[in-house]
Amino acid sequence: MENRQSGQQSLRESRRAIQILLCFVPIFSYSGAIYAQTEDSSQTEQAHRVNTITVYGLPASSDADTTVAQEMWVGGKVATDVLDTPALVSIITEKEVNQRNATTTEEVLQYSPGLVTDYYGSDDRNDYFKIRGFQATTYRDGMTLGSMRGVREDPYAYERVEVIRGANSTLFGPADPGGSVNFVSKRPKFERFGNSYVSYGSFDHKEMGLDFGDTLNDSGTVAYRLTTKVKDSDLQYDHSKDNSQLIMGGLTWQPSVSTTATLVVDYLGRDSTPNSGGYPIDRKYDRDDFFGEPNYNKHDVDRTNITAQLSHHFDNGLSLSGNIRYSKLSDDFGYVYLTDSKSRTGSVIPRAYFGTDTSSEQFIGNTMLEYATSFARLDSSTLVGLEYRDSSTQDSSVYGVASRIDLENPTYRGKPTLGAPYSKNDQDATTKSVFLQQNLSLDDRYIVTLGIRHDYMNLSNRDLTGVKKSDNFSETSLRGAFTIKIDQEWSTYISQVESVAPPTIGVKPERGEQVELGVKYAPLDMNALFSAAVYDLKKDDVNMSIVQDNGTIKQETIGETRVRGLDFEMKAELTDEFSLIGGYSYMKSEVIRGSTSTGKVLDDNEFVTAPNNTASLWGYYTLPNKTMDVGLGARYVGSYYFDADNTEKSDATTLFDFAFAYRMSKAVNLTFNVHNLTDKQAVVGSGTANYYTPSRSFNASLNYSW
Repeated sequence: MENRQSGQQSLRESRRAIQILLCFVPIFSYSGAIYAQTEDSSQTEQAHRVNTITVYGLPASSDADTTVAQEMWVGGKVATDVLDTPALVSIITEKEVNQRNATTTEEVLQYSPGLVTDYYGSDDRNDYFKIRGFQATTYRDGMTLGSMRGVREDPYAYERVEVIRGANSTLFGPADPGGSVNFVSKRPKFERFGNSYVSYGSFDHKEMGLDFGDTLNDSGTVAYRLTTKVKDSDLQYDHSKDNSQLIMGGLTWQPSVSTTATLVVDYLGRDSTPNSGGYPIDRKYDRDDFFGEPNYNKHDVDRTNITAQLSHHFDNGLSLSGNIRYSKLSDDFGYVYLTDSKSRTGSVIPRAYFGTDTSSEQFIGNTMLEYATSFARLDSSTLVGLEYRDSSTQDSSVYGVASRIDLENPTYRGKPTLGAPYSKNDQDATTKSVFLQQNLSLDDRYIVTLGIRHDYMNLSNRDLTGVKKSDNFSETSLRGAFTIKIDQEWSTYISQVESVAPPTIGVKPERGEQVELGVKYAPLDMNALFSAAVYDLKKDDVNMSIVQDNGTIKQETIGETRVRGLDFEMKAELTDEFSLIGGYSYMKSEVIRGSTSTGKVLDDNEFVTAPNNTASLWGYYTLPNKTMDVGLGARYVGSYYFDADNTEKSDATTLFDFAFAYRMSKAVNLTFNVHNLTDKQAVVGSGTANYYTPSRSFNASLNYSW
C-alpha cells in the first residue's frame, strides 16, 4: 500500500510540474520539424535551428547503409531529429532488416525493447506484437492502417520501420496507449539503382525479389521505382503453405527543391494457411504435427493501396503538405483447431472450426500547414492539420463443433459442415480531426513541446439480425513535453501524453495517459545512439463486467490498468567493421480495477503476455579479409501469464539467431541466416491448445546489386 501511495504521489508531482510548465506557454506545441531544402544558406541555417531539418518533402538522407538512424521520418507527417524527439523511439533500418533477414513484422520488431512479438506461434493469421503491455497501433506513412490492420505486412515494401512508445493520439488520432508502429514505404530516388535476389530455405521456401529505379527524363525531375517479390513456401507444420506476391510501383515528380509529388500503387496477395490447429496441452509435440483439417485451412488476402503525397515549401517559411490513400481489402480465412483441456483422459481430443470472410475499403487523407520563424533567440515551428478517414467493412463469421481427432491414430475427416454465420456485420466509420502543434526552441537548447487534437468519430453497424446501431464520439487529447539539449551529444526530456482508444458503439472510449522521463546520447565521434526512459502509463475507462446485487452482469466503463517500467536501447556502429544493437526492458503491469466477462474480479493481476523482463543483443562483424560478415543475436523473453486469471505462466526463453555473408564481388553477395539456432521449443501461448516458438529455420540468398 505504501509503495502504491508513493507511486501515485510521484505521478501527481510529475503531472503538476508539467502543468506549471504549460502555464508559461501561450500556444499548443509539438516538436515537429518542417521539411526544408533551400538554396539560401541563411534559410538552411534557420531551418536547422528550428529542428535539425533536411530535405523538404523527402528525408535528409537514406539510411539503407546504416543501422543507426538519426531522424524520425514518421512517413509524411513530420520529421524530427531523434535527439529532439521527446519519446523513446526505435528505428529499424533496411540494413538491419537485411542483416537479420527479417521477413515478417514480428521478426523486424524482435530486437526492439519493450515489445513482445510472435506470442501465438503457429497461428499465422496476423502479425502479433505488443508495446508496453498493450496492442500496438499500426500506420503506413503516418496514416493509420485502421481496417487494414490484420494484414501481415511484407517488410520488402518498406525502407524502414519506426516504433514510437507511449500514447500518440495527439499526432495520429485514436490509438491504444502502449505505442505505435509506422511502416515507411519505399519511394523513388533520383538516381539509378537496383537490387535483385533469389533465395531458398527451410520448409521448401523459394523466393525472388526485384527492386530498381532511375530518373525518367533528361532534366532529372521525374523518378520511378518498381519493387516486386514472389514467394512459394510451406510453413513448419504439415499440410501448410505460405505463398505471396507483392508488386509496388512509384513515381515522384520534383520540379524544384521546394516541391515534391509522389504516387505509389501497391498490391499484396497471400495464399496461405492460418493455423496448425494448435498442439495438445499434456506434453510437447513435434512442431511439424498438424491437428487441423487440410481441406479447411485456408487464408486468402488481396489488398490494393493507392497513395499520393504532395509537399511544397514557400519562401516565407510556410510549407504545405497533403497525403491521401485509398485501400481495398479482401481477407478470408477458416480453420479447425483443438479444444483440449487438462481434465481430458484418453487420446481423443475435441475440435472446433472458426472462419471469417472480410471485405474492407478505406479512404484517409490529411492536409498540414507549417510555419517556421525565429525571434532573436527563440525559434518557432507551428503545424496545423486536418485529417479525414472513411472506412467500411463487411464481415461474416462461422463457428461450430468439428470432428474429434485421435492422437494415436490421427485421421482427417475433411471440411466440416459449416453452420449459419453466428456473427455478421456491416460497419461504417468516419473520423474528422483537427490538430494544432508547435515547437518552441530557445537557444537551440530548450525545447517546449505541446499539442492538441480533436477527433470527431461517427460509427454505425448493422448486425446479423438486421438491427442497426450507431454512435458518435467527440474526444480531445493533449500532449506536453520539455526537452533539454545538454550539449550536441546529450538530451533529456520529460513528457506527458494522452491517448484515446478506437471506440466501440455504446461504450465510452478508453483513455490512456503516460508520464515519461528519458535521456539520449549520440556521441559525435561515433555513429551511435543510446536511449533510456522510465514511464508510468495508465489506462482508464476500461470496460468491465460487474456482477450486480441481483446476480446479473452489467458492463461498466470503470476499469483501470497501469504499467510502469524502464526501456533501454543502444544502436552503435562501434567501428567500420562492427555494429551492435541491444536493448533491455523492465515492465510491471497491473490491473487496478478489472474483471472477466463472467464478472470475476482481476484486481492486482498482471496483464496477459506482459513479461517483467526482456532483453536482446545483435552483433554484426566484418572479418579482416573484408569479404565475409558474421552476425549473432540473442533474444530473451521472461515468463508471462497466458490468462487473465494469472493461473498459467510461460517459461523464460532465450533464442539465438545467426547470419553469414560472403561478398563474391562488389555487386554479388551470398547470405545465410538461421533463426532459432538451437531449435529451442517453448510454449508461447496456451488456452484450449498450446502454441510453440517457431522451429529452427535457415535461408540462403544470392543478391545482385547495381
